[in-house]
Amino acid sequence: MGNYLVTGTAGFIGSRVTEMLLDSGHRVIGIDNLNDAYDVRIKYWRLNRLLGRPDFAFHQLDISDRRALDSAQFLGNGQPASLDGVINLAARAGVRQSVENPWVYVDTNMTGTLNLLELCRRWDIPKFILASTSSIYGADPQLPTPEEASSDRPLQPYAASKKGAEALCHSYHFLYGTDVTVFRYFTVYGPAGRPDMSMFRFTQWINEGLPLRLNGDGKQSRGFTYVDDIARGTILGLKLLGYEVINLGGHETITINDLIHALEELIGKKAHIQHLPANPADMLASWANVEKAKSLLGWEPRVSLLQGMARLVEWYNAERDWARLVDTA
Repeated sequence: MGNYLVTGTAGFIGSRVTEMLLDSGHRVIGIDNLNDAYDVRIKYWRLNRLLGRPDFAFHQLDISDRRALDSAQFLGNGQPASLDGVINLAARAGVRQSVENPWVYVDTNMTGTLNLLELCRRWDIPKFILASTSSIYGADPQLPTPEEASSDRPLQPYAASKKGAEALCHSYHFLYGTDVTVFRYFTVYGPAGRPDMSMFRFTQWINEGLPLRLNGDGKQSRGFTYVDDIARGTILGLKLLGYEVINLGGHETITINDLIHALEELIGKKAHIQHLPANPADMLASWANVEKAKSLLGWEPRVSLLQGMARLVEWYNAERDWARLVDTA
C-alpha cells in the first residue's frame, strides 16, 4: 500500500480521491487551506467525513506559502515520510471569479504547483498528478476535444493559470525526470459538489423555489462528469507514465436547457428561470475525447448523467437542513 500527499483534500474532487485511497488501504496526508472561495460549510462537511479515519492525517496550510509547506509537520526530519506520490487537487477554480481576482489564481494554481514540484524534486517523490481543466481548450475546440487540440488561447485567467501549471510540470519532467500526469477534467458534478457550479446551484434553486439565474439562452452544452468517475481515473493515473496530458470527461453531453428540464423532473418542481446576459468567460460547448484515458489507463466513465443527477438530488434532500442555506451567489 502507498503513502500519498493529497492537496485540496476538503475540496470536491480531493475529498473523494482521499476517500477512495483510504478505502483501498493506502495512507493519505491531506492538505487544504479551507479558504472561503465558496461557502466553507460544504468543505467542512467533506472534511469531517475523513477526520478520524485510520491512516489519514490532515494539515491546514496553503500550498502557495512555500515556507509553511517546507516547515509542515508531515516533514519528518526535514523531508516527507516515504511519499509515493503527490496528487495536487488544490486550486482556485471558476472561470468567472478568475476575471475578478486573477492574482489569487496565479498564487494557488501556478506558485502552489511550483512549490509542490520542488518538494518532489528535493525528496525524490516519484509521482506528481496535476488537476487541470477543459477550460484550457478555449473558445471553439474540436468536439469531442482531444488532448492535441490547441490550448494556447485560454479565455480567462483561470484557464491561463492552469496552462502555466501544466508548463511548469513539463519543465520539471524534462529537467529532473519527475513522472507527471496532467488530468484535464470536464465539468465535474455530484453530491457535495461546488456550490458555484450549475448542477448544485440549479438543484438548490429549484428545490427552494428561488430564481434560477440562467446566463445566455441555455443552448450552451457541457459533457458533465460524475465525481466518482473523476476520482477513479485520477487514482489510475498514479502509475508511472513519463509525462502525459489526459482528458477525463463524461460520455454524455447536454444543453443547459435540457439539464434544467431533467432536474425539474427529478425534483418534482418547476424552475423559475431568470434570463441574464451570456458571460464572455464561458465556453459555448465542452465534450471530451477520452480515447487516451481508455488506452493508457483502461478508464471509461461508468455513471450515466441521469444516474449521477439522481444521486445529487438524493444527497441534497438528505442534507437539505443545511444544504439549502449554502451560499450559491
